[in-house]
Amino acid sequence: MAYEFTSLFTPIEVGGVTLKNRIYSSGHAEAMAEGGRPTERLRRYHESKARGGCALTIFGGSSSVHPSSPAAAWKQIANHDDSIIPSYRALADGVHAHGCLVFTQLTHLGRRAQSDPEVPGPLLAPSQIPERVHREVPHELEAEQIAELVRAFGEAARRCREGGLDGVEISMAHNHLIDQFWSPVFNERLDEYGGSLDNRMRFGLEVLAEIRRRAGRDFVVGARISGDEFSPGGLGAADMAVIARRLAASGLVDFLSVIGGGAHTYTLQASAVPNMSFAPAVFVPLAAAIKSAAPGLPIFHASRIVDPLHADRLVAAGQIDVVGMTRALIADPELPRKACEGRLDDIRRCVGANEGCIDRIYQGKAVTCVQNPATGREGELGDVRPATAKHVVVVGGGVAGLEAARVAALRGCRVVLMEKAAELGGQVLLAACAPARAEYAGIVRFLAGQVRKLGVDVRLGVEATPALVLGERPDAVVVATGSHPYIPPVPGSDGKHVVTDRDVLGGEATVGSNVVVIDDVHTEQALSTAELLLDQGKRVEVISPLFYVGQDIGVTSIAPLYTRLYTKGAVLTPCSELRAVEGSTVVVRNVFSGAERRIESVDTVVLATGSRSTDALYRALKGQVPALYAAGDCVAPRGVHQAILDGTRAARAI
Repeated sequence: MAYEFTSLFTPIEVGGVTLKNRIYSSGHAEAMAEGGRPTERLRRYHESKARGGCALTIFGGSSSVHPSSPAAAWKQIANHDDSIIPSYRALADGVHAHGCLVFTQLTHLGRRAQSDPEVPGPLLAPSQIPERVHREVPHELEAEQIAELVRAFGEAARRCREGGLDGVEISMAHNHLIDQFWSPVFNERLDEYGGSLDNRMRFGLEVLAEIRRRAGRDFVVGARISGDEFSPGGLGAADMAVIARRLAASGLVDFLSVIGGGAHTYTLQASAVPNMSFAPAVFVPLAAAIKSAAPGLPIFHASRIVDPLHADRLVAAGQIDVVGMTRALIADPELPRKACEGRLDDIRRCVGANEGCIDRIYQGKAVTCVQNPATGREGELGDVRPATAKHVVVVGGGVAGLEAARVAALRGCRVVLMEKAAELGGQVLLAACAPARAEYAGIVRFLAGQVRKLGVDVRLGVEATPALVLGERPDAVVVATGSHPYIPPVPGSDGKHVVTDRDVLGGEATVGSNVVVIDDVHTEQALSTAELLLDQGKRVEVISPLFYVGQDIGVTSIAPLYTRLYTKGAVLTPCSELRAVEGSTVVVRNVFSGAERRIESVDTVVLATGSRSTDALYRALKGQVPALYAAGDCVAPRGVHQAILDGTRAARAI
C-alpha cells in the first residue's frame, strides 16, 4: 500500500511568502562563485533543485557582506556593492521559473576565517581570541567598525531585494560574527557589546533592525541559530531558548533555522554536518525545543533528514515546520517530485558520506555528490539524451559498471552486465562492512535496483573473457573490472600472517590479537578496517608515512572517526613507513629521521597499501569492438565518486 503524505506537501506561510511544501535546501557554501559572483554553474545547480520540486532553495551559504570577511577561500559570494544585483536577478529568474522560492544567506565570518593577503586588514571579532580551527588572532572590533558592519548587512540585504530574491537568512550559527558576540566564551568585551546577554545580543539586533530599514518589513528575513553549541562555558540549550525568545519578541525575523552544535573546533564542524556515523535527524530535539521557546515563528531545520517519510512524520508531529533535506537534494534533486508521485524506490538516497559535498567544500572545491555525478555538473550531465538503439556489454558490477549500465539503459540501449562475483557492488560493499559505514551500501542498493528496473540483463558469477564478450556481438563495451590489492615489495610481505584490508573487511582473514595496520591509502579505508578489528577486541596500531594518520579523510569525517578510534584504544603512528616483516616483528622507519623501530609480538599485519588496476580484459579488447570504454578502478583507483563519474561519462559517450 502506498504511503500517504499528510504534512510534507502542505503549504506554509513564512513572512510575506508561501512555501508550496515543507522541503527546502538550506544555505551551504557551494564553492561555485568566481570573483565573488554567482556563476552559471551555481544557477544550474539551484535550478535543478527547483525543477525537482522543493519549495525553497537558499544559495550562497556564508555570503560575505563586507571585505573584512574573506569570500575567496571557499569560492563564496561577496555581496559588497551593487554590481552583484544582475547576478542575483539571473539566479532568481532561473529558480522562479520552476515555482520555487529563493533566499540567500548573509554573514560576516568574524574570526572564523583566514585573512586574505589581497584584502587589507586583519580578521575582526568581538575579542582577541583565536579560533581552534583557523587559529588566527583577530583584531578586537572598535565601535566605528561595528557601526560599519551593521550598515554593511543592511546594504547587502537591500541588494538581495533589488536582485529579485524572496528573502535572506542571516547566519547567527556556526560561530560566525554575530554568535561570536553572543557567546561569553568568545566575547570578553567590557563595553555595551559585552557582559550581559542584552549587551551581547546588541550587535545582532542592530543588524536585523538595519536590514529591516534597508530592505523593508515585507521582505522575508530569517536567522540561522544553534539549538545548543555543545561548548563548555558556552551557549547551551537553555541559553539558546532565551535567545530564540528574544529574537521572536523583536519582531525582526520571520523564521528561525536551527542547527546543532557550532563550528569552532574540528569536532563541532563534524557535528554541524553529521555524516553517516550519526543517527538520522540527530538534532531534531534541539529544533523542537526552539519551536517551543519561540511559538508562532516557523522553524526550519536541516540535519541528516534524508527520508521523505521520516520528514513527513517530523512535520506531522509538530517538531519542525520546514525540513532542510539539503544533502538529500544533493544526492537526488528530484526527491520531492518522486516522493509526491509515490516513486520512493526511485530516490537516490543520501548515505551521509560527506565526501562529495561538505568535505569538498572545505577544500574550496565545488559541491557535488559521492554517488550522483550530475550534481554540480548540470551543464554537462543534467540531461540524459536517447541513443541510437545499440547493444552494450558492461563488464563489472561495481559502482562504475552499474552506473554505466543504468545510464546506457536509460538512453534506450540493450544492456548486458557481467559480474564474476555472486552479487553486485564490488568494493563499496566491503567498505560498508566497517563500523559506522553500513549506509555506504545504499549506493549499491539504488544502482542495482535501477539497473534491474530498467531491464538490464544482469549475469552474476560470470567471468568475462574476450571470447565471451565478442560472442555478444556488442556495439559498445564498457570495462569496469576494478582493481586488486597492491602488495608492496617489502621483505616478509608474503608471510602467512600478512593480509590485506579487503581480506579483513570481507571476513576472509584470520586475525590474531596484536595487529599492525599499514596505511598507504590515507582515506577511511585503513582506519575503518582498524576500527572493525578494535571492535573484535584486537590491539591495533596503525602506521602511516604522512603527517597524521588518515590525512586525506575529509574534515567532517575524521573527527568522529578519531574519537571512536582513540576511545577504543587505537595507537596511531604517523611519519613512519614499513621496512620489513620479520616473523612476529614489524620494522618501521621514521620517514624524516630514518630511525628504525621494531614492533614485537605482532600476530597479524594488515596491508592497506592501495590498489592497482585490473585491466587485462580492457587491453585485450582494444581494436576488437566498435567502441570500447574503461571506467572506475580499471582506469586508475581513485575512489567511489570518480568511478561513478567514469561510468556515467562512458555510457553517455556511446
